[in-house]
Amino acid sequence: MHKDELTPHGGDLVARALARSGVRTLFTLCGGHISPILTAAHTLGLEVTDVRDEAAAVFAAEALGRLTGTAGVAVLTAGPGLTNGITALQNARLSHSAIVVMIGAVPTLLRGRGALQDVDQAAAARPFVKQFTRVERRRDLAPAVTRALCTAVMGAPGPVVVECPVDVLYPDALVREWYSGMSEPRGSLLQRARHWYVDRHVGRLLADGGTSGEVARTAGPQGEAPSSRDVGAAAESLRRATKPVLVLGSQAARPDVEPTVRAVERLGVPVYLAGSARGLLGREHPLLLRHHRREALHEADWVLLAGVPLDFRMGYGRQIPRSATVVAVNLARELLLLNRRPTVRIHAAPGSLLQALAAQGAGGTLPAAWLEQLRARDRAREGEIATAARERVLPLTPVALCRAVDAALPGDACIVVDGGDFVATAAYTVRPPRPLAWLDAGPFGTLGAGAGYILGAHATGRFGEIWALFGDGSLGFALSEFHTFVRRRVPLVAVVGNDGRWAEIGREQEKILGDPVATELGWTDYHRVVEGFGARGFLLDDPAEVPRVLAEASRIARAGTPVLINAHIGVSEFRRGAIAM
Repeated sequence: MHKDELTPHGGDLVARALARSGVRTLFTLCGGHISPILTAAHTLGLEVTDVRDEAAAVFAAEALGRLTGTAGVAVLTAGPGLTNGITALQNARLSHSAIVVMIGAVPTLLRGRGALQDVDQAAAARPFVKQFTRVERRRDLAPAVTRALCTAVMGAPGPVVVECPVDVLYPDALVREWYSGMSEPRGSLLQRARHWYVDRHVGRLLADGGTSGEVARTAGPQGEAPSSRDVGAAAESLRRATKPVLVLGSQAARPDVEPTVRAVERLGVPVYLAGSARGLLGREHPLLLRHHRREALHEADWVLLAGVPLDFRMGYGRQIPRSATVVAVNLARELLLLNRRPTVRIHAAPGSLLQALAAQGAGGTLPAAWLEQLRARDRAREGEIATAARERVLPLTPVALCRAVDAALPGDACIVVDGGDFVATAAYTVRPPRPLAWLDAGPFGTLGAGAGYILGAHATGRFGEIWALFGDGSLGFALSEFHTFVRRRVPLVAVVGNDGRWAEIGREQEKILGDPVATELGWTDYHRVVEGFGARGFLLDDPAEVPRVLAEASRIARAGTPVLINAHIGVSEFRRGAIAM
């Protein structure tokens, strides 16, 4: 048997490193530069989920990382494969989601010489990732993969990119054949020198490839623990508070969420949830508030920002009075001083601080009047929402549709949201049934994340159904992936709020500038489009049919056929939002 038949190629080494590190699923769009990774992973029994857009692969890896606490993995081909995924990389960076993206690259000796799909991938990716690693020798593949999986989850989670040139991945004999074909016939001294250089380069490139696959299992996510001094300062300030508020963001919603939930309950402080932390306290909880957060923060004398930066979503810190004590805890050190200096700033995992505060007995003596004041506002807002649901809007009232979705959600569902106006309405009305059952794009405001998030949620195996709420604008990014959903038998109920336009932009654009140009889409038959991919489609334009269609969609989806409900909604006065800045 020839030596090359015994030596693992680079794709084998990558796949073995992934498998030994506990990775069971990867997302990809095929490409010649990365084929050895995909075939080797398939041979080892890893689930290789192929998509129709590279961004969807990265978004899927991000969702898997958020829901499991380990790094999701995507494999992209060189050049356009990477550049198509950059929006999703930045989304993961800003959302602090742990992902590892393996990218192909041109042969090492042809870099910068006009090879197919050649681009300076390091320059393209580095602004959007936690770390970029370029592998130059086959022996370094497995260690690079292992380090990337660790780096992605350590401290503030984030995206890591590992570049694997095509000549590092393919079998030895083929790589040597490629390079022999690049050389001129031997003859002159210069030609012999070139041969010697190429032979030496290939030897270094492929050396010791058969022994580099043994790697240790990667560590789980680790964050900084708060110091006793920081915990003491936060606890003492909480004991003095009479109007405290907790704002918990995605960093507080890790897979080991139960100790954090118990800590929140022991503290007894009113809670507002943001991002993936939605659902942390279930659908109903005496400490959970859902409305009028701005007013609560304006009146509070103590605010704990647990993984929540003072960015545009928090009014850049202006919503909280200067007289209030602000305790900020965040895994990202740079976010602790964003726009405002907190009274107490703690570089740590939010969950660990909450647990430490509860262990010290902080909180628990909250004046009942403060919590009742906040609850009264919540009840009043719920009354306004109920009134809005009765608004006569044709064909369907958006608020009423969202409330019907909330009522129809099964307890084992994951909710994915991707859109503007319709999704913003849903944020007021649709309640996740449990922790780690809500996925939105986060602070980058990205449209188009939904399809990948659906695939990532499905890959966890934790959900009986996945319910996705799309605007008709954002659905355009996801339509081709219905083919993927069908092939993967994803138990999906997708509800599209179809008002024939980019409503969130169009409403303000027309009001301010007097012209809806580029915001009008028309009443497209999306339910027929997905049927072409093998999914089931429903047109929904009769309020009386909403409960029946939702129930039928749930039944079909749970049996393994994805469903899209093309819900024709009218223009409601419920949403009068301004342009976010």
